[in-house]
Amino acid sequence: MAGPETLRVHIPLTLRNRGGRPRILPPKEIEVAMERGQDARLLRAIGRAWNWRHRLECGDVTTIADLAREEGISDRYVSRVIRLAWLSPSVLERLVLQREPTVLSIFDLCGVAELPWVEQPERVFD
Repeated sequence: MAGPETLRVHIPLTLRNRGGRPRILPPKEIEVAMERGQDARLLRAIGRAWNWRHRLECGDVTTIADLAREEGISDRYVSRVIRLAWLSPSVLERLVLQREPTVLSIFDLCGVAELPWVEQPERVFD
């Protein structure tokens, strides 16, 4: 009678103090891919957009104005950036997971989110 098999996964992470707090750094191969890849501001904007969308959909806030008031920013900014939450899945995968750089600014990318999903990849990456 064989015992349960254990699968052990080794991920070589590094722990460093940054700004007085410990930070886990990914392996060197991932760091190189991240350095050549996406701008952190764009990733942060996409994350905020998805958070805002979720908060609106689940009823935490009822309007964009309420959301902007809670965040301490203008409602025009929220209404523009929240469009990033409706980018096509293929564009989001290439931006967030594969870290492909885009030729557009965050402002221009917000406008691309209004296009049909099939047109978005060519506008974002070509």
